[in-house]
Amino acid sequence: MSRRLSREYAIQFLFSFDFNKNENLESMIEEFFDMKDNYLDDEKIERLSNGDKKFALEIIQGALSKLDEIDEIIKHSAIGWKKERIAKVDLAILRLAIYEILHRQDIPSSVTANESIELSKKFSTEESSSFINGVLGRIIREKASDNKTLEQNPQE
Repeated sequence: MSRRLSREYAIQFLFSFDFNKNENLESMIEEFFDMKDNYLDDEKIERLSNGDKKFALEIIQGALSKLDEIDEIIKHSAIGWKKERIAKVDLAILRLAIYEILHRQDIPSSVTANESIELSKKFSTEESSSFINGVLGRIIREKASDNKTLEQNPQE
């Protein structure tokens, strides 16, 4: 199973979604995967296994379901940057990563951060990996701090 490839597909979808938010989400997802399947003869595009496609769908739908929350976290964590100034591909990478960090307990935050940095090197600029690393590092530290506080002060 190639979760990196699943993440690549998810980032590509989230990137395109940013430009087509008014369309029907389910048909957009179906068209996206159909388009990918139609270009599989191109040796540069790898085929997703059924498990990989399921994971890609889970993280796409999960990130979109938490989009408002994630965008608020980006505003808070991307110090000195307005969301509108962040490159769309970097925004897609951050959205996916933040969803995984905050809502997928089956994926270690360090794995998500490393994958996101590698994907930014592939899809974005050289400077993007440092930016994404900084934003995700801040979020991971805050999450760890919040978890530590909860462990010290459990609610009854």
